[in-house]
Amino acid sequence: MSNSNSTNILKINSSGRMEGSYSRPLVNQLVDRLLQGNAKANVVDRNVSSGIEFVDENWINANFTPKDDRSAAQKERLAGSDALVDELIAADTLVIAVPIYNFGVPATLKAWVDQIARVGRTFQYTESGPEGLLLNKKAYLVIASGGTKSGSEIDFATGFMRHILGFIGITDVEIIPADQLMMDEEASLANAHKLIASI
Repeated sequence: MSNSNSTNILKINSSGRMEGSYSRPLVNQLVDRLLQGNAKANVVDRNVSSGIEFVDENWINANFTPKDDRSAAQKERLAGSDALVDELIAADTLVIAVPIYNFGVPATLKAWVDQIARVGRTFQYTESGPEGLLLNKKAYLVIASGGTKSGSEIDFATGFMRHILGFIGITDVEIIPADQLMMDEEASLANAHKLIASI
């Protein structure tokens, strides 16, 4: 049985595929495993592959305008970002699917990162440098790749996600790799299932 104490789980899927995805079933399996420890936990399902707004000039101007000085249009421009940040703050556990596309994260997952990396909300600047504000959270990264080995010098997805999570204060990050699936799918998936079962 899982010993998870999660009460609010944020599940993020970023695979461009609904059918035939490797990361989606693994993320579902992991969430089910966490629910074994607390069946009453709330799960928020965020499918970023359905579309996340990109940061543009209007977004940047709105974000760097003091909250009390923002116009109605600026507040509306940040509404989507605010919603994403709110659900991130509310979560105590994150389960993030990270398929590796061309050695990096999918564009929609990068767009999500850009929307939640908000100064004053998820991190702040101090005299000693930036400081993450989202403390005491746990994150699981389910890494799926066709040929890229997780953690290798050509894997620019895993390190990026670990770094950005740490940047906003989430340092307890566990990696569940299902990598090099095109080389040995059976062994890779078996290892991922084993790691999930051990949580």
